[in-house]
Amino acid sequence: MGYDVAEEKIMKCVICKKGSTQPSTTTVTLERGGLIMVIKGVPAQVCKNCGEAYVDEKVASELLTSAEQAARAGAQVEIRQYVTA
Repeated sequence: MGYDVAEEKIMKCVICKKGSTQPSTTTVTLERGGLIMVIKGVPAQVCKNCGEAYVDEKVASELLTSAEQAARAGAQVEIRQYVTA
């Protein structure tokens, strides 16, 4: 699962339309049912102008799967550091 944020291509920001992205990390907050999950250090492409973060499909899928598992286990609030397998 090792993910290298530098593998992503730089893109123009679709939010501000002025900046371009650069490899970085972000914090993602997910809400699912009664669960609030915060994941820090998530690899992403982040706009240099406005700070909008773009997480790739593989990472997003991992985050959603993790949130689903935590919700099924009965967690209400969960704070994690992103870890590649």
